[in-house]
Formats: sequence, structure tokens, C-alpha cells
Amino acid sequence: MKFASSAKFAAVVLTAALALTACGSGSNTSSGGSAGPVDGKGKKLSVLTGVNNQYSAQQKQWFTDIAAKFKAQTGADISFETFASANDELTRIQTSVVSGQGPDVYSLGTTFTPTAYATKAFVTLSDDDWKKIGGKDRFNPAALGISGPDAQHQAGIPFVSRPFVMAYNKDLLKAAGIDKPATSWDELAAQAKKMTDPSTGTFGLATGYKDNFDPWKFIWAMSVQAGNPLVDGKTLKLDDPAVKKAYQTYFGWLTQDKVVDPASIGWSNSNAVAAFASGKAGYLMMTTSSSLPTLDKSSVAGKYAYATMPTTAPGQTSPQGDAANAASILSGDNVVVADYSKQKDLAFAYINLITSKDEQLNFQKIFGDLPANAEALKSLNSPALQPVADTAAKSKATPFTGAWGDIQLALLNVVVQSIPDLSKGSVDDSTLQGRLKDAQSKGQASLDRASK
Repeated sequence: MKFASSAKFAAVVLTAALALTACGSGSNTSSGGSAGPVDGKGKKLSVLTGVNNQYSAQQKQWFTDIAAKFKAQTGADISFETFASANDELTRIQTSVVSGQGPDVYSLGTTFTPTAYATKAFVTLSDDDWKKIGGKDRFNPAALGISGPDAQHQAGIPFVSRPFVMAYNKDLLKAAGIDKPATSWDELAAQAKKMTDPSTGTFGLATGYKDNFDPWKFIWAMSVQAGNPLVDGKTLKLDDPAVKKAYQTYFGWLTQDKVVDPASIGWSNSNAVAAFASGKAGYLMMTTSSSLPTLDKSSVAGKYAYATMPTTAPGQTSPQGDAANAASILSGDNVVVADYSKQKDLAFAYINLITSKDEQLNFQKIFGDLPANAEALKSLNSPALQPVADTAAKSKATPFTGAWGDIQLALLNVVVQSIPDLSKGSVDDSTLQGRLKDAQSKGQASLDRASK
């Protein structure tokens, strides 16, 4: 690999904040055609993906099953490697890319794709590459929205779609006299208060303040919906009043509105899912269809539904500008092929397998994620998933800049740094302002480097 300068490349890698999640499953049928069989006898493909803590046993079984199918098709073995956190993967990708050796295929969250693309360490897909995986028309067009800076320069191959929604307990809403889910963040807080009863351990909202990935997405949504895009050309706007208002709203659920379980200070998303599944929360925030397999086996089975999250910013009475199309980040998983890989044909054969219609439907059945395969997505006929599909159409891509990883981490770090204060009951205004100023400074420096 060749880079314009090692210093610039190191800056890109070192500022990456990975939002990486689990990978997929397999078959070899496809629309659009694909390349012929690949002879991989005696070879081994290395695939890096995130640990699925919610469905760990199912993920291990999927690894075994997909490896067997891949072996039958190509004669090659697969070695699956996993990471447990963004920092873990950051170290892995830095080491692998700089040394020019490591995993052949990476599974990564869509918000990391711009950073990955900026390193120039992954294959920018040619027409022939797309043919090897069934062609671009195999994929839902919306899922390609953050595969690269434009349609001619793409590195991320869509694997699953994971738009963020909220689930609601129909019985709790009805008992509180609420006839439909909230469409504004202010209305959400008001409804949550009606459903909160600490004496019974029931709260209006379930969310995890200590989750490694989700908190920044609340801030992004509320800020963008208020008309602040966070990145405006070469200018970062984390010090905008809309960002501060978003944090105050998010923290206020705990400190002022008191509509979340106090224990949620230490919760991850899986803890929030468990609380909702037990019937102790009116809303489960920032969830995806991956919660469906768990909820359908819980005490709220048949008693919950998904809904689009609010699109009216805090303090507003209606969506502003493009807010209605910012119900969720454009979310899901992409797979990319390492440019240093000496087994690119095997890598594309693996991707062809896991993005086929049959295997996409198999993966959806096990893990709940929506298929990126267009035929598979179209074949789903589930009323429960319709709000999730609607949200996918109202999703907005995060900025396509190599600095986004660092900006995302800066947003998350404000929450991480505020956990001790939240435990004591509040985050004072000056402290929050100072953290936003620091995040602005570091994020702008990353944006400046990426813009050179």
C-alpha cells in the first residue's frame, strides 16, 4: 500500500472511533449474477467482526454454519476473529493496516465507513468486484447510501440494515391514557412521566447511559433535527446551542424528569432491552429490529410495537427543515476487503455468500436485522417490522468525512465523562459547556487533518 504521507495516514487511523458490530450468514443464490466458483482448497480466509453480546450463542453457531457452507462452496476454511469494543478494534485496524497484514475481511458499522475509506487501506470496488458479489442491484439502494463518497467510489458492501427506532409497551401506554406514540422529544418526556411509578419499579423510558455505542446517536438526532448538521463543510459545530440542548434533554430524563431507572447510569443497551422485556418500561429507546427475537420470547410478547423515534427537536413544536428525514442515522453493517489481502477472490466469495437472499433471510430470522439484499427485504411480510422499514426510509447519513469517527467518539466521551456527575444527581451547566468546548477543539483538529 502507498499513502500520501505516513503522518497523515496515522492521523486518520488514530482518530478513528469504530462503531463496529456483528456480521452475517450465507447461501450462494443471487440476483444480478456473480463470478464463477473459487478454488480455495488448502486456504484460510480471516474475517474480523464484533462480538454479539445479545446473541452470543447464536453467533458462535452462525460462525460454525457459515464456515461449513463456505468450505463446501470453495474448499477454504474461515477463521473468525472478534473484537469487544471500539478501542479494541481501533488497535486492531491500526496494527493491521500499518503492517499490511491481518484480517482479509472486516465487518464494520456504517458510521465508520468514511474513516475506513479515508485510510485507502480497503478495496475501492470496481465493476468486476461488484459482479463477484451479485452486482449492485442485489442491494437495497438505500443501504448503499454510505458505502463511499459517491456512486463511483465505494468500499463498503451493505450486509444488514439497522435503523434505530423505539419500542413501546401498548398496555402501559393505554393505562396512562396515551393513544399513540410521541412524535416530539418534549411529548416523549411528558408521556414518560405518566407511565413512571418508582414504587412498582416502572419507568417511562429504558435506555443505557453507559452503552459503548448508543448515547451519541441521541445527541446527533436532536441536534440535526434542530437544524445543526454538526459538520458544515470544514467547520465542526459541537459548540452549537442545539448540541448543548440535546445533552440537557438526554441527561434530564434521569436528573430532572426522573423517567428512567436510576440504575440505567450503569446500563448498556442489553440491560435496557431486558428492562423493557420484563414489562417495566413504557418505551425502549434507540433499539433496532435485533431486539425482536428477545422481545418475542419475553413477557411483553404480543404487547409491544415499534415506532419511529421523535423527529421534532427539543423545544420545537414541529419538524424543522429536513428533520423528518432524520429519524435515525443511516445505520447497519458494511463489509470491506483489505487492500493488502492476497485472497481477494475468496473474500468476495464469502461476501457473495453472506449477502445472498437465502442467507440474508436466515440471518434476519436469527438476529432480527433487516436484510440489505433487496429481494430478501422485499420478501419480508411482517407488520411488526413495517415501522422499522419506514424508519429506514427516513434515515440520514452521518457526514462522509474521515474525521467522523473521532467526532463520534467526542460526542460519546461527553456522556462517559458525565457519568460520575449523573450518579450524583446532575451535570452543571459550566461543566457541560467545558466538555463541549474540549470536544469541539479535538473534533475540529481531526476535521482539519481529514480536510487536507
